[in-house]
Amino acid sequence: MHVVVVGGGIVGLSCAYSLAERGVRVTLCEQGRLGGESTQRAAGGIRTQFSTRVNVDLSLASLDVWADFEGTFGVDIGHRRTGYLLLAREASTAANLREDVSLQNERGGESRYLDPAQATDLAAGIHDEPFVAAAYSPLDGFADPNLATQGYVQALDRRNVELRTRTPVTDVLLDGNGAVRAVETPDERIPADAVVDAAGAWAGRLAAMVDVDLPIVPRRRRVLVVEPELPVPEDAPLVIDLDTGLYFRPERAGDALVGGHFGGADPVQNPDDYDEEPGLDWTLRALERASEWTDYFGDRTRVKRGWAGLYAVTPDHHPVVEEVVPGFVVAAGFSGHGFQHAPATGRIVAEIACDGKASLVDIDPLRSRRFETDDGLRDERNVA
Repeated sequence: MHVVVVGGGIVGLSCAYSLAERGVRVTLCEQGRLGGESTQRAAGGIRTQFSTRVNVDLSLASLDVWADFEGTFGVDIGHRRTGYLLLAREASTAANLREDVSLQNERGGESRYLDPAQATDLAAGIHDEPFVAAAYSPLDGFADPNLATQGYVQALDRRNVELRTRTPVTDVLLDGNGAVRAVETPDERIPADAVVDAAGAWAGRLAAMVDVDLPIVPRRRRVLVVEPELPVPEDAPLVIDLDTGLYFRPERAGDALVGGHFGGADPVQNPDDYDEEPGLDWTLRALERASEWTDYFGDRTRVKRGWAGLYAVTPDHHPVVEEVVPGFVVAAGFSGHGFQHAPATGRIVAEIACDGKASLVDIDPLRSRRFETDDGLRDERNVA
């Protein structure tokens, strides 16, 4: 069996790794460089605090890989399990958090519903006055996406996976029965028994090559690395103000990563041509908002660098993970959660390709048919 994985970000790399572990011959095609698009621009969050069963299950099924990444792949990815602290300003948001904590714990998580004073015990630099409730899980944390990419690439090299960079897929060819038979690249046609669409922001374009219309669109998100006025402790949690969209987490040596989407216009982007800078207006607004409810980001905060990247977003903020035509498996549309869910996704894709169905997680809610029915998946509300 020969599978062509399209997309060399963390999801595609994980899919290639899990397929290779099953003894499948794998060729991975990446139009740029490995990990060079959304993965390198990710904040690296790893959390269990989601609001739907399938997202919680994807997180829990990925935790063992992140926890022992160095033991498995030989690369220290800086995995810090300092927790996520989610803050609620509105009563309705607090009610949702209480419901989410119950769901997460039913699925095997370790989340806690907190009052604002308890939240400040976990992150001493935040103010409790604006908030009415919070939630925290000690299972959550973050890691370095670039180092994770390095670990996967080295493992794929050891398994003789063919990694083709600067190799865009220009077409996917089907046989007379409508099943995958090959992909076209600028240099050659590559025969394939299956194709994995892990193309992230380009996933919709790839699916269109097999006449499948997927509502996966690229949207721009921005991040800063700053030197705060007061250092953020390295053991501080990643903190999200759910009602404004702002988040921050510790970096190294007291620095912080600050990001978020604050509502308003959110146009679909051209993934081949978008503004990769965060912009002065957004930068000032992000730091102003952070200064309102923390002690860290005062007037002497210094911006060290910043960037913009793309989320591959679906209407309900869940991915499509499905064999949409025979031999064409989609693993895309993670809406900002692809890094943390990559390990489970890779295993699931390998199950679909090798066994004909997934068993690690019930992925029936992630079928694309949900976008055409009235009983589709509830929107993921804990999005940052």
